[in-house]
Amino acid sequence: MSITGECFCGEVRYKISGTLRDARSCHCSRCRKAFSSQASAYALIDASEFEWLSGHHLLTSYLGKHGFGLQFCSKCGSTICGVFNGVVHGVTLGCINGDPHIELGRHIYVGSKANWETIADGIPQYHEDVIENA
Repeated sequence: MSITGECFCGEVRYKISGTLRDARSCHCSRCRKAFSSQASAYALIDASEFEWLSGHHLLTSYLGKHGFGLQFCSKCGSTICGVFNGVVHGVTLGCINGDPHIELGRHIYVGSKANWETIADGIPQYHEDVIENA
């Protein structure tokens, strides 16, 4: 099974030939700004299973000081994926087409969530981040 995704305008498209893992929603103030939302919804991938189908030339990158960053469509602004040292390590769940057969496993950085946000019960919440060994 392959997973496909695309930006809002449809110009940037990708395919993942494997599965998503470690889906989480981050509520920190930086993710709220980067995703223009109350939180980010994000899952990790195996970089060797990821390929750009079209629009790679439209990507713009924002890289932080430690090599982590985001890539987004320069035409419509959709945040597409996360990168580390130039390699795609995860994708935003909002840009995936269809059912990726994954559920959020945790909410992280809920200690800095927006005051107006209410997080539904049923998924573990962590004040900061946790690393889970699957």
